[in-house]
Amino acid sequence: MKLSLALVAVGAACLVLSPRPAHAHCDTLDGPVVKDARVALESKDVTPVLKWVRLDKEGEIRGAFQHALTVRALGPDARALADRFFFETLVRVHREGEGAPYTGLKPAGTAIDPGIAAADTALDTGFVDPLVKRLTAEVDRGLRQRYAEAAEARRHAAESVEKGREYVAAYVEYVHYAERLLLNATSAASHAEPGGHSH
Repeated sequence: MKLSLALVAVGAACLVLSPRPAHAHCDTLDGPVVKDARVALESKDVTPVLKWVRLDKEGEIRGAFQHALTVRALGPDARALADRFFFETLVRVHREGEGAPYTGLKPAGTAIDPGIAAADTALDTGFVDPLVKRLTAEVDRGLRQRYAEAAEARRHAAESVEKGREYVAAYVEYVHYAERLLLNATSAASHAEPGGHSH
């Protein structure tokens, strides 16, 4: 049971850790996409950023990279503008590949979704156990709370139409929460082709 719950938890990171819309960090100036872009510009080698875009968008990124390198050579002000242009182009194309809207580059230090931060920490440290424990606890709390509310409402559902509707509302929330968790835990990663990402 605990193993199954852990699987559900890992698959539902963003859902249970942040009920608000997720704030990814691929569109921040200190996020992984821009970090790789800085490396590419300094080394004059586009290769480090190509993994962030779909294959059919690689030509656009290569073109933007060459333009940026040309403009960078014109001086410090031109260099700053060229870098910003390349960062924005790369992040926009990456976000499009995820099926997510591009709303501009966010400043360094922008708060990100806690699920994403915890997942990145696990990769950076090489230890996934703290993430699994945290998510397992969140899923356990969320399921138990919704189950208790639905079970209590069910006991009174036949007392009146109003009580029946309260039960249905609690039931729907409980069942759909469980459904979303299991769907996230059992769905295959959405990598339709090399370079496809969703985070």
